[in-house]
Amino acid sequence: MNLLKNWKIHFMALILAVIAEWIGVKKISVGPGVLLFLPMLYAMILGAFISWPKIKVLKESETKHATEVLGLLTLLLVTKLGIVIGPSLAKIADAGFALSVQELGHFLGTVILGLPIAIALGLGRESVGATFSIDREPNIAIIAEKYGLNSPEGRGVMAVYICGTVFGAIWIGLIAGFLAAMHIFHPYALAMGSGVGSGSMMAAATGAIATVFPDQKQEILMYAGASNLLTTIVGIYFCLFISLPVTNYLYKKLSPILAPKRLKKDGAAK
Repeated sequence: MNLLKNWKIHFMALILAVIAEWIGVKKISVGPGVLLFLPMLYAMILGAFISWPKIKVLKESETKHATEVLGLLTLLLVTKLGIVIGPSLAKIADAGFALSVQELGHFLGTVILGLPIAIALGLGRESVGATFSIDREPNIAIIAEKYGLNSPEGRGVMAVYICGTVFGAIWIGLIAGFLAAMHIFHPYALAMGSGVGSGSMMAAATGAIATVFPDQKQEILMYAGASNLLTTIVGIYFCLFISLPVTNYLYKKLSPILAPKRLKKDGAAK
């Protein structure tokens, strides 16, 4: 309850939200790609600025309280996702096999490719939180409930979440536009690939694809929306029961090979 009584944190959050929404969504076309700047990005940059110790707007104790409040808010997120799952089951059944197995692609990209690189770069248990998924809101909730956001896994998931917020929409908007312009993949396939579980990334990607294929805009939005819905819903269970256990297993197997000193440090910490 003391966290809820810290009016300064909540007041600053409200001010940042108002400023970010006032700036609004900004789009910049770069060839066939799109640079998309969303309110979430502005809020994160402003939040980082006011929490800088030299600015002295927030005390260190208040920033720690804000972290704990974030943990409470993940409970609301999980509740919202649970409410979404039930009514959406019929849409998942109608979406088809291709959409249903797309989560395997996320798994291969983050765990199989990302984890060894993270370990080799010197990350410890942070690499587990950073690479078990693309680390959007539902994935943060999983790590927060299992390890806590103050844990190494929590730091890993939050670091990738921040990077995804800052660079994710920009990167996927550009790459989707250029891939669409090359006409290598069918626009529906690109639309399905843009549904990675992030609304901002999906919006950037579909905007770029629709620019190249304006006559198929509605179909592109439909497939992207179904894909994003499946990734959000199926991805929760996939990450919880497959990706996270496999990431932990591979971390134990790969660490002695790629970072033996780091594995000993993790064992000593436990």
